[in-house]
Amino acid sequence: MPDRTGLSDRAAGRSTDGGPVESPEPVLAAAPAAVPAATAATAGRLPRSTGRALRPAVRRRGPRAWLAYGLPPALLFTAIVGIWYLVSYRLLDRDRRFLLPPPHRVVEIAFLDRANAEVLLRALGLTAGVAMVGLAVAIVLGITVGVLMSQARWIERAVYPWAVVLQTIPILALVPLIGFWFEFGLFSRVLVCVLIAVFPIISTTLFGLRSVDRSNHDLFTLYGAGRLTRLAKLQWPTALPAIFAGLRISAGLAVIGAIVGDFFFKQGELGIGALMEVYRQNLRSEQLFGAVILSSLLGIVVFWFFGFLARRVVGSWHETHSDLVAD
Repeated sequence: MPDRTGLSDRAAGRSTDGGPVESPEPVLAAAPAAVPAATAATAGRLPRSTGRALRPAVRRRGPRAWLAYGLPPALLFTAIVGIWYLVSYRLLDRDRRFLLPPPHRVVEIAFLDRANAEVLLRALGLTAGVAMVGLAVAIVLGITVGVLMSQARWIERAVYPWAVVLQTIPILALVPLIGFWFEFGLFSRVLVCVLIAVFPIISTTLFGLRSVDRSNHDLFTLYGAGRLTRLAKLQWPTALPAIFAGLRISAGLAVIGAIVGDFFFKQGELGIGALMEVYRQNLRSEQLFGAVILSSLLGIVVFWFFGFLARRVVGSWHETHSDLVAD
């Protein structure tokens, strides 16, 4: 029969010969980011099968799941197209049909006509390039400012109120000033994208870094972790879902900023926003609707890309993504 006294002594922190039991070595460096921080202290001593059990169950989507995901948006799209046709042919006279041309006319003139399609795609490429450069600058700037604010309260108190003020100023009021100060070239377009897209990244980065559970902070303090170790191995993995949420928001805002910049800064080759203004002035509604559709698709693609990237980075372990994969 096992010696219960010895077991109780070890559980109380005493060895069987009266001496203290040696404390385990810190294992923070070996704790993977995919394992919650609360289990980092024991991750190095658990069997491999137990480590697999700690990960959320990820199941592949079957045909029924793909149907459940794809059918609702397909039905909504069909309803929108049907209403579009109804308004074009039933509510508008032939002379006023240019206000809402039927979908097939938009496709024929804007996309199937080679000359119109080339003009639209060239303008879309210019706008996409401006949006991506502005988004890249906003990502670097926003994450840097968010990390600095999370590490020093005085930086947060100094910077965050002005970031909020910048977000509340209507961008259309700033665009003419930006043109006066920095002229009307590429730099001004990129600056408009940065001003529109940077605040969600700052806000979500700060929120994610500050949302770590207090008990996890206590665990890292117990093992004597420094500020950089705590940031890299605890706060940063915890903040990733919030950061990616901010990136998805800012991706769409960067496209909007690039189009707004096109409306005001028309030097050089026309972007998709400036092309919309030309089509509007000439009442070329089919091409105008084609430009709007392409702009929407650009925003959707960028938004989807960051969603895909978030699933690849945190989807295999974080609880906000573990339930997105069904049978």
